[in-house]
This record gives sequence, structure tokens and C-alpha cells, in this order.
Amino acid sequence: MNGRSSREGMSVIVKTVTRWVEGFILLYGIYIVLYGHLTPGGGFAGGVIIACAFILLTLAEGQRVASKTLNPAVAAELDSVGALIFLGVAVAGLVVAQVFFKNIIATPEAAQFHLFSAGVILPCNIGIGIKVGVSLFLVFAMLSALHVTVRQDGKRDLVRRGKDES
Repeated sequence: MNGRSSREGMSVIVKTVTRWVEGFILLYGIYIVLYGHLTPGGGFAGGVIIACAFILLTLAEGQRVASKTLNPAVAAELDSVGALIFLGVAVAGLVVAQVFFKNIIATPEAAQFHLFSAGVILPCNIGIGIKVGVSLFLVFAMLSALHVTVRQDGKRDLVRRGKDES
């Protein structure tokens, strides 16, 4: 444990603030994904914000609590779902209009600047948002599970953290 207390995560203040702001960060990320075709943002920016919500939870509460919220195995499956949504939109254009990634969702003139006014951009943003969000969370989870140790001879080893370490 290296002189640290047996409690996982950070101080009570950090945990409390994280509980207060985590939902707002997640909601803001979802908003950026959904309205990215109307405002600055989109799937990538929203996915990064969504990943930040889960990364903040992991840093504040520890890996055990965070893995109850978003298990890395479920995140890996969601990563594939995001890619399949994006690919499905592209293949749907190929099947319906014989053009890969063709916009097959017609939008009437009166619907401009509304949520469903962008044709296939909204489903693409959702797929990209899911893919980017869980991919960044998985990268963080993998990097936090490993650490570098320096031996007395100066050589470095990459060591996987044990279950009892935070």
C-alpha cells in the first residue's frame, strides 16, 4: 500500500464534488453529441466529454467503484456498438442509394435548424460519440492498470498493478 490508507480514491471533498458534477458533465457530453450538427461539437467532442465524466469518477472514487458504473467489459462491447452504428449508416447509403455514406434521410425545408434536420449526421454523431467515449475510457483504464518501475540497475519494467493497489 506504500503508506497510503486502505481507502480507495481521493478525499471526501473530491468525492462529494465529483458526485455533484458527474451527472452534469455526462449530460453536457450527450448534448454536444446530439446537437453537434447545429452547434460547435459533434460525436468526437461529445465523446471526449462523456469519457471525462467516467475518468473523473475513476480518479475520485477508485477503480472498484468506477467499474461498477462502467465495467471495462461492457465498455469494450459499447466500443463495437459505436463502430457498428457508424458502419451501418454508411452501408445503408450503399444499399438504398448505391453510394457509400449517401444521405438517405430526406429533410424538409421547414425542419432546418432542428434536432432531426441533418439526415444521417445525427446517427453518425451518436455512433462516433459512443465509440470515442468508451475508447478513451478504455485507454485510461489500461494506462491506469499499468505502471513503470525502475530497477536498481537502471532498467525499467512495465508492471500490472495488483488488485489491492489503487
